[in-house]
Amino acid sequence: MRVEFLGTGGYHPNERRHTTCIMLPDVGVVFDAGTAFFRVPSRIRTPEIHIFLTHAHLDHVVGLTYILTAFATTSLKKAHIHGVEPTLAAVREHLFARALFPVAPAYEFHPLVDRIEIPNGGVLSHIPLSHPGGSIGYRIDWPGKSLAMITDTTADGSYVDFVRGVGLLIHECYLSDSSGEWAKKTGHSHTTPVAELARDCGAGQLLLIHIDPRFAEADPIDLKKARGIFPRTELAEDLMVVDF
Repeated sequence: MRVEFLGTGGYHPNERRHTTCIMLPDVGVVFDAGTAFFRVPSRIRTPEIHIFLTHAHLDHVVGLTYILTAFATTSLKKAHIHGVEPTLAAVREHLFARALFPVAPAYEFHPLVDRIEIPNGGVLSHIPLSHPGGSIGYRIDWPGKSLAMITDTTADGSYVDFVRGVGLLIHECYLSDSSGEWAKKTGHSHTTPVAELARDCGAGQLLLIHIDPRFAEADPIDLKKARGIFPRTELAEDLMVVDF
């Protein structure tokens, strides 16, 4: 399974990272639609795409406005947005308010249900996460492989069972350990708890995303420290591709 990290930053883009957008082009799945969503159309391989939103904060949804040209220039026939109802309502009523975006793309909106089938025999599940305004964590299980997408939350161990045994854990790591108290106040994660979570759940690999954009040249994450806790840790970069 091919995973493309189109956007790996948080809050706002910088010269190194766009905001969160992770794509599985072979099955037409996209997690979040941050500023990196402009990279999606050139990677569309399926007649339909399914976009799973973690929440409605602008750095995760603004790219939904970039889809219009894809209907005219690619094989795309349908685009679906999945999320909890408050997130879908915020997108419909605010992001696509006529004064802001007068030509609404032909999205189909779908409130999350307990079990969602993904091409190639996959099953998607989800869990609520702790974050101001709420957030959703996702997991897809295929025969013999699995991945989880966890962002905009504090790595407090409350969802360790949800990600237990996952092959690829994609997890936010917005701040360094020195900013741990600020992470808790803002509903984000820092280095050590994320690495401990990956270790405790028995993940196969940990990829860190949603990095603080203030430090484009030198990320605030202590990768050596994270690897001391969970050796199979990597810091994701924009345009990184992982096959698992």
